[in-house]
Amino acid sequence: MDVRVISIGTLSAHRLWDESAPVRTGHATCTLVRAGDRTILVDPGLPERALVARLGERAGIGAEEITDVFLTSFKPDTSRGIRAFDDARWWAAEREREAIGVLLIDQVQRAAAAGDSELRSALETDVAILQRCQPAPDSLVAGVDLFPMPGVTPGLCGLLVAEPTRTTLICGDAVPTVEHLDKGQVLQSAADVTRAQESFNEALEIADVLVLGRDNAVVNPVRRAF
Repeated sequence: MDVRVISIGTLSAHRLWDESAPVRTGHATCTLVRAGDRTILVDPGLPERALVARLGERAGIGAEEITDVFLTSFKPDTSRGIRAFDDARWWAAEREREAIGVLLIDQVQRAAAAGDSELRSALETDVAILQRCQPAPDSLVAGVDLFPMPGVTPGLCGLLVAEPTRTTLICGDAVPTVEHLDKGQVLQSAADVTRAQESFNEALEIADVLVLGRDNAVVNPVRRAF
C-alpha cells in the first residue's frame, strides 16, 4: 500500500487569505494510491502535460500505468487532466454523478436556447466525461473504500485508505486547506453548509492522516499524540 501526493492543489480564491475574487487557476490536490494490482489516481486537476510530468517526478511512472481514476467531486478543478488516462477506468460516486448530470443537462439546454455554441460545446465535453465515469463501488480495491462526504457538492466522496500503520483519508474539498482545518471551517461556496460541516467533523473522527483537497497531506490534529 502506497499513498502519495502527486501535486498540491490550490483554491482560485482563498477566503481565509482575504481573497474575495479569483486570483489564480484553481486545481485539486492529486493523489496516487497503489494497492494490490491497482494504481489509482485521485482528482487529476492539472492540465494533462503537467500532470503526466508530475507523475514521473513524484512516482516514476507514466500515464499508461494508471489503472483507475477517481473523482472526489466533478468539476474542472478535479478533472482537468483526466484525458491523459484514457486507458484507465474512471470512477465517481453515484450520488455525485447523478446530481451533476442533472445540472449539466440543464446547463446544456440553457446554452442551446441562448445560442451560445462555445459554452454548449464545453458543457457537452463535460457531459461526455461524466458519462464515462462509472458509479464507483463501495470499495475500489481491498483497503481502499469510499467515504461519503456530501455538502460542498451533493455527492462529494473521499477515499479511506487502510495503510499498515495508519488510516489515511483523501478528503477532496470537504477539508480543503490547513487554514480551514485549523479554523474548523468549510468552503463558503458549499451547496449545503450544514451537511458539509458534518462531513468535515466526520473526517476528523476517523482518519490519522488527511490529504486535503487544496493542500498537502497532514497529520490529523485531533488524533495526533503530540
